[in-house]
Amino acid sequence: MNSELRASASDIICNRAIASREFYSSAAIGCYLPMTDEVDTREIIEAGWRANKRIFIPVLRGKREMLFCEITPSTELEQNTFGVWEPTRGFLIAPQKLDLVITPTVAFDKSNHRIGMGGGYFDRCFSFLRNRKQWIRPKLIGVAFQCQAVEKITPNPWDIRLYRVISDMD
Repeated sequence: MNSELRASASDIICNRAIASREFYSSAAIGCYLPMTDEVDTREIIEAGWRANKRIFIPVLRGKREMLFCEITPSTELEQNTFGVWEPTRGFLIAPQKLDLVITPTVAFDKSNHRIGMGGGYFDRCFSFLRNRKQWIRPKLIGVAFQCQAVEKITPNPWDIRLYRVISDMD
């Protein structure tokens, strides 16, 4: 996708996420700061702030751990070794205390299986959701462009399925 198409599709996806009942009913929202080819989620973050929601973004600790750190409009950010923007300091929250997590998605299928960037950070962080009988918090919502949809993803035993996927062609 060129940058113009990506921006237009990101707007559609963000507006759908903001209008969702999951966003409306959440007080603590995990979201990511986008890399170049990802859905630009900054509109979701800003809408959360306007609605007095607390916004947390992933921070990586070591090679295996991901935590969530609160950000505000004045939070200072720096790039980590993967080129991902993270806060330099802030309040950390346990992933179980988040109501909603907007999840980056490289590919997805109709069963809400997702392929991420390959590091397994989200799957490890939310492994407590693996054996649930019903959906408990947080609800993991993938955001992706429709061109990222695939017919079928065969999940690995450690993969965590998304609650829902929002794309530009719902």
